[in-house]
Amino acid sequence: MRRSFTVTPHFADRREAGHQLAERLLDAPRADLVLALPRGGVPVAFEIARTLDLPLSLIMVRKIGAPGRPEFGIGAVVEGDPPQLFLNAELVEMAGASDAYLADEKARQLKTIEDRRTRYLGDRPAVDVAGRAVIVVDDGIATGGTARAALEAMHKQGARHVTLAVPVASREALEQLRDWADEIVCLSAPIDFSAVGSHYEEFDQTTDEEVIELLAQTKAPES
Repeated sequence: MRRSFTVTPHFADRREAGHQLAERLLDAPRADLVLALPRGGVPVAFEIARTLDLPLSLIMVRKIGAPGRPEFGIGAVVEGDPPQLFLNAELVEMAGASDAYLADEKARQLKTIEDRRTRYLGDRPAVDVAGRAVIVVDDGIATGGTARAALEAMHKQGARHVTLAVPVASREALEQLRDWADEIVCLSAPIDFSAVGSHYEEFDQTTDEEVIELLAQTKAPES
């Protein structure tokens, strides 16, 4: 697996970061499809898809939070046929999450995924990635739990080649993700990594309206 790093202290915003990533990806093997992790990954992925003239769609992943601590991720669920649940067994045990809790939380997060997919993409079907080379994009990675679930799901769904493209990530997360991507392109992996947003000059929350608008400006993939 080839990994590429340069030191970039800050990005003006997500779209500038996406433009820089696109320039790096021009030298990578030709991909078939760009998949963004919404919402923050969409402006980054938009610039990549536009520069590389590739179709853009979404990979819908939702964190599974611990009982009473929804911000503490113990796993993730990824849309698909069937949907796939990825759990960190050690964290599940530490959090005391029962099988019944996990089943209920999976169902709740899948409902959120369904609602968001309809909002963002209307009746457009989910993309079949089997046999395709895909670029999975997010705006940054702190712990890597959601990204790992997305990457693992791509391989289980039969993607031919999976590239993870992110502007900034912690070195610890990248090390954990190395076995789940065929290639990682990351512009900045600082030693003193803190929150993803601290590496952007502008890091406002991406809105649903922005996601819808950007998707409308790119070509849709063949299902």
